Amino acid sequence: MTVISDPSGGPIQLEGDCTLEDSETLLAMLVESGNILVDWRKCTKIHAAVLQVLMAARVRVIGPSGSPFLESYFHRGFRAVHGG
Repeated sequence: MTVISDPSGGPIQLEGDCTLEDSETLLAMLVESGNILVDWRKCTKIHAAVLQVLMAARVRVIGPSGSPFLESYFHRGFRAVHGG
């Protein structure tokens, strides 16, 4: 699974290649938890539908992203929280 929920209420994790199917999982996690903090440091590829969910939910991302492409084109569009 590339979308991982933290049971202790921490950020939602995006890891590896996030596919179209992950967009539904991510949306459900965001709605259920009310969490708007997403850690995408281990995300290497992302489907456009996952990006749309992130943008629509106005999440805050912990970065930088695991993908140079995502980092250079999309990170500035999110309210960033720079993790260590």
